[in-house]
Amino acid sequence: MAEDYAAKMSRKTQAELLLYVQNYTEYREEAVLAALDELEARGLEPAAAHTELRATLRTSQQETDRREAQARQEQAEQELARRQLRGEEPVAAEAPTGPALYSPGTITIFSVLFSMVAGGIMLALNLRTLRRTGPALLVLLFIVVYLIGGVFLVYWLRQQNTQLESWIGSLFNLPAILVYNLYFWPRYIGGQPYRSREWLGPLLICGLVILGFYFWLRQMMPAVPV
Repeated sequence: MAEDYAAKMSRKTQAELLLYVQNYTEYREEAVLAALDELEARGLEPAAAHTELRATLRTSQQETDRREAQARQEQAEQELARRQLRGEEPVAAEAPTGPALYSPGTITIFSVLFSMVAGGIMLALNLRTLRRTGPALLVLLFIVVYLIGGVFLVYWLRQQNTQLESWIGSLFNLPAILVYNLYFWPRYIGGQPYRSREWLGPLLICGLVILGFYFWLRQMMPAVPV
């Protein structure tokens, strides 16, 4: 509770009040200001006589209040840290910072569930968010080259009359996922702090694309005679 300096000064003698004014650097600013108010109220000192001193005291009081508030805040933070170490207070999780990006886990899951194309596009969108246009275009080029290479590989295997293409389809996305996570992400994103980007929208888009492709295939397939 703040001390009532006005009431305290009302009980002082004139000599005691003047002592506060003359040695103002040894007392709290509030006490000296209250002593000045009391002297003026008694008609012992004119208000104009201490205008400069009052301005100095008010400036000093503001600085004192700032230091004391900072000290109280630091003390409260130290006490909170001690309570957290003792398990008396939960440790608040730091809010993630940085741009919103699709995480490597999200990219991997989309590549497995849908296609390496979906994961690659998400990675390219990350790079675009970071304004790294060159690497984003490089990811898209990798997707195109990878798809073309995969088609030629399957065609070549069929020409060799092997059954390898039957299991290549199940592992087709794996090399691309490794390239995304072990090359593109460390090289062009690295330890960049980021917030996890919402993935429900891409999930709905991928689902609609697959559904549309399924109905397109049904329309293209010739009717089977009964």
